[in-house]
Amino acid sequence: MTDPKWAWAPYEPSDANPWDRRKVGHLYRRAGFGATVAELDAGVKDGHAKTLDRILNGGPESEDFTETSAFMASERSMPSGAPQERLSAWWLDRMLKSAHPLREKLTLFWHNHFATSNAKVKNARFMLDQYHLMQKHALGSFRELLVSMGTDSAMLVWLDTTTSTKAAPNENYARELMELFSLGIGNYTERDIREAAKAFTGYGISYGKGALNYRQHDNSEKTVFGKSGKFKGDDIAKLCLEQEACPRFIVRKLYRFLISEAHDAPPDLVNPLAEEYRKSGFDTGKLVSVMLRSNLFFAKETYRSKIKSPVEFATGIVRGLEGTAGALPLAEALEGLGQVLFAPPSVKGWDGGQAWLNAQTLLGRNNLALALTSTEDTRFGSRCDPAVALAKHNGEIVDFLLGVFLQGDVQPAACDKLLDYLKAAKSVKYPAYWSVGDVSNHRVRAVAHLVLTLPEFQLN
Repeated sequence: MTDPKWAWAPYEPSDANPWDRRKVGHLYRRAGFGATVAELDAGVKDGHAKTLDRILNGGPESEDFTETSAFMASERSMPSGAPQERLSAWWLDRMLKSAHPLREKLTLFWHNHFATSNAKVKNARFMLDQYHLMQKHALGSFRELLVSMGTDSAMLVWLDTTTSTKAAPNENYARELMELFSLGIGNYTERDIREAAKAFTGYGISYGKGALNYRQHDNSEKTVFGKSGKFKGDDIAKLCLEQEACPRFIVRKLYRFLISEAHDAPPDLVNPLAEEYRKSGFDTGKLVSVMLRSNLFFAKETYRSKIKSPVEFATGIVRGLEGTAGALPLAEALEGLGQVLFAPPSVKGWDGGQAWLNAQTLLGRNNLALALTSTEDTRFGSRCDPAVALAKHNGEIVDFLLGVFLQGDVQPAACDKLLDYLKAAKSVKYPAYWSVGDVSNHRVRAVAHLVLTLPEFQLN
């Protein structure tokens, strides 16, 4: 059993457990989308306290942040019928360019928590509005986020609340509010759902925003969790927040997202954080800060204990190579890996963990790594050229690539194989018209691809 006092106490570097490049890389993977060489170097130099503050606080977005990409700049003019790939590309570009990666990472967490798919909503404007709602509260108040989600236009369509009237209440949102969004199975009754469903009658969309039509709303008294009143939708969300199960439910999910998916968090670890989360008024930023600063976050058993999602895999490559991969082809590639932003597979979201990896998706990851690094794929060209990144930092090929992507965290046998490959490559006959530089660059790109297909790179 892990001692909860030790687990959630702030990590302090020691001779036995030093602050080093591996821990910096771990922090940037879990709390963002991977690190650049400069971020790794600065993290080691600045120390753990300053680096953690930088990650948690993020940086200010530049005034022209949304103008740095055709996708982000197009938000104001994005039509409701914009294709799925354009939506996904829009968010991928934000992830890659944001000065506050942790906020985007937590927005991704809430997207999977309140899993809503444009495949049914069929309105890009509604999906973007939901994104901004989640992004606003990503590190803020879960209380405000949960209450507001009940009148979010995309959610109203997704769970059929727009069809719910006092004559025919629809139970979908009431059920998922309790089962998936706040409490978990076993912490409510079927009567609670039936009664709560009445409170969500009459909600529709007016001028693109959620609104209550009182003529279709059931204004009778309802009894939910043993309390009675003429409840509306926001009252039900607040009642859910009052239940003891609610903070525990969210802490468990954040534990799986930030700490480990290898096992469920035991009650001894969950309960202290859940109590503080409740007392803070569901301040997610404070909860995340405790987790990311903790001994447990930097413990050996936490390191590389999660499988990268396709988004984490792809963005980690682009950031590590300091590239500018086209967001649209990247979004299209992620579909083959099992993750389409703004289109989770069901109301339960993506399963994650082992579900990310199978024979097909592993092949897809290898192919994407090759497409990004070879400079020969027309979708990406040379925008993520490992040879350019290496030249910028002037290092040895294997040391540089293992350093930026794995912080040296690789078995000696694997490192030896990479070095053997380079030795063997020297005897390969290249086309006569290739220059010495062409040959050298080709070797860098080939080694980069090999590094990105190592088992260790699949882990966060």
